Amino acid sequence: MIIPSLDFIKGKIVRLYKGNYNKKTFYKVDIYQKIDEYIQQGANNIHLVDLDGSSCPQNRQKEILTIISFFRDRVNFQVGGGIRSKSDIEDLFRAGTKKIVIGTLAILNPDKFKYWLKKYGCENFVLAVDVHINNQKEYKIAINGWKKITTITLDSIINEFLPYGLKYILCTDISRDGTFSGPNIYLYKYLKKYFPHIILQASGGISSLLDLDKLKKNNIEHVIIGRALLESKFTVLEAIQCWQNVL
Repeated sequence: MIIPSLDFIKGKIVRLYKGNYNKKTFYKVDIYQKIDEYIQQGANNIHLVDLDGSSCPQNRQKEILTIISFFRDRVNFQVGGGIRSKSDIEDLFRAGTKKIVIGTLAILNPDKFKYWLKKYGCENFVLAVDVHINNQKEYKIAINGWKKITTITLDSIINEFLPYGLKYILCTDISRDGTFSGPNIYLYKYLKKYFPHIILQASGGISSLLDLDKLKKNNIEHVIIGRALLESKFTVLEAIQCWQNVL
């Protein structure tokens, strides 16, 4: 499935380069108009990221609830960024959010995430694993809007949550995010090999329809696309048609 992504800071659509808040590009487009455009081109799911919340949970943008409520009957949303509490979770579900994306909290407070998986249902959560690949080619997890690289490995965090029903993973190679350098196919092949039952969302580096072709041929279920759509490398409609036509 093709999932368009919109990141925003203070209500404005933005893209970061390799997750760096000091290297951001703002786009002069209205978020409501852009969501409407994506829906009209065939998007059934949209990924929203509150970058203010990702950087500092106390700065979460409440407007996101209004956006979700406005479009809830037309498209499914998965939402991430600074989600830390039960009230955050329940506010998003009440607004109409279909899936909640949890990253930093799952790393810092795994017991709370395990509880949420059990209480609200594993179908309703996506674990965001943002990966930093070090000089030893180890997959280390980044948190707090990618500002801190932990010693926790990709394998260990997935294995911790599998017994609690974890089903969906959004994996981003942060060295490729916003770069147009192509997706890390090797990383995704690794995940599909060692965690074959996980439903994977690939993110980072998408620049062309050929990238989508490669991901589909490697059995990746979903692709998150942000900057390539905002900068008209291709349209949502073209991406969906490409995805459907890959054999």
